[in-house]
Amino acid sequence: MEKREIGLDGFSYPMPCAIVGVMVDGKPNYLTVAWFTMVNMKPPLLGIALSTAHHTNAGIRAQGTFSVNIPSKDMAAITDYVGMVSGKRYDKAQVFKAFFGKLESAPMIEECPYNMECRLVQTVELPSNQFFIGEVVGAYSDGRFMTEGIPDMRKINPFVLSMPDGRYLAVGEDLGQAWDIGRKFIKEKA
Repeated sequence: MEKREIGLDGFSYPMPCAIVGVMVDGKPNYLTVAWFTMVNMKPPLLGIALSTAHHTNAGIRAQGTFSVNIPSKDMAAITDYVGMVSGKRYDKAQVFKAFFGKLESAPMIEECPYNMECRLVQTVELPSNQFFIGEVVGAYSDGRFMTEGIPDMRKINPFVLSMPDGRYLAVGEDLGQAWDIGRKFIKEKA
């Protein structure tokens, strides 16, 4: 098999979709993101990259808090909508039912199966984005989306953004237990 260069439009890969929640001008505002990642385990830190043009950025800077909400695949259309319209022109406060946790200033989305509230710890200025790093101070779900007390991705049923084709894709089949299925490979190579 011969690899060939495909250009930088395809530098991304499937990325999990989430909805960031933040208070802006005294009311909840939401923005779809696919550029987010865990950046540290202890303390748990999460990073989100947002274009400097987003209305959401001002709320994060002013409040020092934000939430990251994981929607199910059944929420793909509304997730897409809150990423398409700006909170500068559209009131997105009524799109979801908000709830608040410990921070009391990071609106989380009741309809989303999994929610995290974050306290801003650092902002990294990039050429066209701001990378906000937040400490996860609370994570929330309900029994419908959990198995034996932990979030179950099969029940949460998240989806990803595939780039560069710009498609939302459902998460696939269960391949096996992490940090275990590789043992077979290790035994075969020993």
